[in-house]
Amino acid sequence: MAWPDVHGAARGVVYSLLEKQDPALATELHDTGWNGTSLRPLGVRPPLFLGAARRKGVYATSDKGMVFLGSPVPRIAGALLAGFGGCAEVRWGGTPLKVRGVRLEAAPDHSSGTAVFETASPVVIKHEDRFLLPDDAGYAERLVHNSRHKADVLGLPSEVEVEVLKAGHRRMFRSAKGFRIGAQVSVRLHADPRLLDALYDWGLGLATNQGFGWVK
Repeated sequence: MAWPDVHGAARGVVYSLLEKQDPALATELHDTGWNGTSLRPLGVRPPLFLGAARRKGVYATSDKGMVFLGSPVPRIAGALLAGFGGCAEVRWGGTPLKVRGVRLEAAPDHSSGTAVFETASPVVIKHEDRFLLPDDAGYAERLVHNSRHKADVLGLPSEVEVEVLKAGHRRMFRSAKGFRIGAQVSVRLHADPRLLDALYDWGLGLATNQGFGWVK
């Protein structure tokens, strides 16, 4: 798979799945966002290929892999699940992916109000048009701001605390709307259990519908 397709194709795949099940929903999310905001409450992890040997210059593939999708909004989650379940094949950019099965996974127990989230893809955070990395001043504050914004959109308690525990290397990817810069992180969050559930299904940071900030 070409590296630009890894995140660059994610948005198109998501909307094509939604379009098949709920055209009005797909149009609303694409054109305006959710609930009168510009946010799209859904996340996706680009294909993870099992046993793929690394190859220089491309994202290595194999004949076995997984794609993860999620949303804290039942209508969106249901459409994504049905969309994938009704497909024999999904084209991820220039790569055809044969759908061999679909499985629904429940969120972990967040009833304690504390969770450690480790992301499988880089978290994208911006402030004044500048991408921030975990070691930059204001990173945690902007992640808190983003999480509170998501809570407001979903009508959930927005009090949240974030502590960055570990960070990966700086990564840059090409997406459908230009370059994105970020890093994988492990964070400890204190929040209402419902918000922790929502963030687990939605992802951390910006551009989650392009495959960024997916929580393992």
